[in-house]
Amino acid sequence: MTKLKVAVTLDADLLDQVDLLVREQRFPNRSQAIESALAEKLERLSRTRLARECAKLDPVEERRLADEGLADDLTSWPAY
Repeated sequence: MTKLKVAVTLDADLLDQVDLLVREQRFPNRSQAIESALAEKLERLSRTRLARECAKLDPVEERRLADEGLADDLTSWPAY
C-alpha cells in the first residue's frame, strides 16, 4: 500500500496523549498511532452506516416480502 505524507493540525492535549502512547511503546511512532486511530474510526463509521440503513427498514414489510410466495412453494414440496 502506498503511503503519502500529510500535514495535520492537532490539539496539543491530543498530541500529548499520542506521544505518551509512543513513549509507552504501544506504537513505534506518531504516524503509526494516528494511522491506527484513523483506520479504527473509519471502520466504526462504516459499521454505523450499515446500522443506520438497516434501521430504515420496515420490519413488517420485510417479513411480508420474505414470506411472499412461500404458500405457493408448500404445494410443490415433496411429502415426508
